Amino acid sequence: MAIEILQTDDQYVLNHCTKFLARDNTDPRHNFGQLSDDDPRSRIAEPWRFPIIDSYSDGNDFVKSYSSNVVTFVYQQPGATPPKNVAVIGTFANLYEPIPLKPVNFVGEPTGYYALSIIVPKGQFHTYKFIVDGQAIIDPVNPQRTQLDNGQLWSRFFTQLCTEPLNFEDWEFDIVARLVDHILPFRTKEGENFLNRYYNFLGKQDKQVQYAYAYRLDESVGAANFIDNILAREENHHLIDYKICLGQISRILRQRNPYVEPKDVSKELYIDLYNEMATNKVNGWNYQQYQEPLFFLQLLRRHTFTGAFSHPKYGGNVGGTGWAYLSERYTDKSGKTLFDWRRAIEAPLGLNSDYRG
Repeated sequence: MAIEILQTDDQYVLNHCTKFLARDNTDPRHNFGQLSDDDPRSRIAEPWRFPIIDSYSDGNDFVKSYSSNVVTFVYQQPGATPPKNVAVIGTFANLYEPIPLKPVNFVGEPTGYYALSIIVPKGQFHTYKFIVDGQAIIDPVNPQRTQLDNGQLWSRFFTQLCTEPLNFEDWEFDIVARLVDHILPFRTKEGENFLNRYYNFLGKQDKQVQYAYAYRLDESVGAANFIDNILAREENHHLIDYKICLGQISRILRQRNPYVEPKDVSKELYIDLYNEMATNKVNGWNYQQYQEPLFFLQLLRRHTFTGAFSHPKYGGNVGGTGWAYLSERYTDKSGKTLFDWRRAIEAPLGLNSDYRG
């Protein structure tokens, strides 16, 4: 598999990594329960930012460039003695062909960082390892790790617009999607009418290559997919909340209707459960296992609304659907929208020629 290496300067790498890696603290100040205190990542600010996933533009064809990301691997020298060779292997290239990282300097002096930038298509996830002086190791910074069928542990990353399940099992994703449907306005008659009109519009525009990655994930504009993505990265410390509470919700729904899978129970059962969670009093809830169902509901609501109305590159708001809904709903007396989102967003999704995503 051919891989395209992008030549980035040292300043680019330092701008993206020193804020998070260049700290001497030894206390686990960044551990929110997702790590053990003796894990080196517990002292690193926002380790989920690595490898760096950035927008890509070749400077010419912005529509074509929109389909790719720049992925920058950064290895930090752990001790005083620098390694002789640092490389990376992964599923984004020929797996057992190491690609060397180059030393990163600042005003001509070594920084202890090694970096490599490559171009990877959006919508993908990959596993990788560093090869340091001939020894294969997982990325000591990146929290994303996955165990393969052979039992080996590898580091993992995913590019923007990824729709592959990263954390949720199928039944968990189905329950999240049902809960999200209840939170967002797209299950109302008005909302469904809007979605049908807008997705049909996107389908026509897609043929003209104006709306890359405009696809219909679910009736709630991909918010469930967004939640799965952020639980793999910036909100990983809340993954345990979802795992525990989705298990409880599944059990309660089975108790209330043992003849139907939780994803298929009636809308009324989900409404009842939602309302009970809002009062923090859920019949059948195991409070010893998780004390605050209301806290989980508030967490889910925050993630849902963020996903529905944030930039589509984060996995939700598919094709700008959430923004288009706001644009249609909020207008002045003359009918002109008060939320002209396309003026602020990069092509091909929007009309802004300055912003590149």
